[in-house]
Amino acid sequence: MAHPETFTAPSRSSLRWPLASSQTPPLHGTYPAYTLALATVIPLASWAATRFGTKKVYLTALVLFLFGSVLCALAWNIGSLVAFRAIQGLGGGLLMPVGMMILTRAAGPERVGSVMAVLGIPMLLGPIAGPILGGLLIEKVSWHWIFLINVPIGIVAFGYAWLALKNDETGERPSIDYVGLAMLSPGLALFLFGVSSAGEEQTFAAPRVLIPALIGLALISAFVYHALTTKKKPLLDLRLFSNRTLAVAVATMVVFLIAFFGSALLYPQYFIGVRGQTTLAAGLLLAPQGLGAMLSMPIAGRLTDKMGPGKFVLTGLVLIIAGMTVFTQIGATTSLWIVCGALFVQGLGMGMTMMPIMSAALATLRNQQVPDGTTLMNVIQQSSTSIGTAVISVILFTSLAAHPDAMKAIVYNRLKPGGPVPPQDWFEQAAAAFTTPFTVAAIVAAITLIPAYFLPRKKIASPLVEEDMDQTRHISVH
Repeated sequence: MAHPETFTAPSRSSLRWPLASSQTPPLHGTYPAYTLALATVIPLASWAATRFGTKKVYLTALVLFLFGSVLCALAWNIGSLVAFRAIQGLGGGLLMPVGMMILTRAAGPERVGSVMAVLGIPMLLGPIAGPILGGLLIEKVSWHWIFLINVPIGIVAFGYAWLALKNDETGERPSIDYVGLAMLSPGLALFLFGVSSAGEEQTFAAPRVLIPALIGLALISAFVYHALTTKKKPLLDLRLFSNRTLAVAVATMVVFLIAFFGSALLYPQYFIGVRGQTTLAAGLLLAPQGLGAMLSMPIAGRLTDKMGPGKFVLTGLVLIIAGMTVFTQIGATTSLWIVCGALFVQGLGMGMTMMPIMSAALATLRNQQVPDGTTLMNVIQQSSTSIGTAVISVILFTSLAAHPDAMKAIVYNRLKPGGPVPPQDWFEQAAAAFTTPFTVAAIVAAITLIPAYFLPRKKIASPLVEEDMDQTRHISVH
């Protein structure tokens, strides 16, 4: 039986992906394929929705996602799994922006906040429910069901969407901006690949990070110039940023997402690596955060429609910062009641923050601007999420490297080898290493207060016109 002092440092990916084990394939290695495919198709969402209608695009994307999920479950080696994850990503990249288009148009001017609150529940609960469901499936069934679980849910979603959504083809045949597409799709894919690689490389200075990220950034910059100067309709209309409320909401969302998704990866790592919890237990310990969000989000959504987002976002940020402050002082034996209480407070804040920010941006758009607006928001969301995850990952690895015995404690908790228990000081060092990235995340969350201060604090006069989602109501009865 190995003694703890003989342990070496964990692999680059083992801290970031707690679901990986000797009984599962390295699913984290397939994530870049999914992300690259997703980033490639997101910029096409606006054009595709205008050209083919949101219903056809949504159903096609759903079928593609389900087909990719089934193929992933049938994968026979890591190469096939990577390829099938890319297929899955092509569908996944269109589902969220097109879904937001449908909901925003159907909500109309009076219910954008309420509808965005409903949409936000799975967005916020996904990182929480994922480890719980993933842990159950891996421990009780097999890793294949991580993908197969999508099939029955997707079939129900397809059937409901087929019946409930109207065929909204307008007959328009917009030409695609091939120049913009050649810049934005590969630029976004390369940028996200480079940034997301920083977590595995443990640094931003590695060629695998710098080269694709800089090339991607150059292509994105070229697209921005092209979109602002072309006389034809660009792939994405960046002139939407002339709308002050949208610009402020986007700035707020960027900083918020960096803090939120950056800190989100730390909690399960702390529970598993420092406290020795299983993946399933770590997911359950995160449940108070989801509960808090579920309680506050519907209320904040409804009130945002009546009073504007400013007051709620500022209050939510204060709650998030208060909850994060507890983790800046976290130890290896801190009471789990205190930890869960802090997560619950954060959840309350998250429910009052993310979707009111998004609804503030979308409520200012006219119906014909919704496709570009929702696509733009999804591009920004994916980029901000990747940046936040990468930055906090690098800070965590750097902090762990500064605490030599912290790595040994984390490896011991992950492998559970038995034998002599490591000194308690090892675990305290591991907890101390987590306080640095938690502190950075709390500071970034505090910075979010600056742009959030300029969000509207009264009801937004929305130019949206409500559209009927039920196609049966469009049939004339004589």
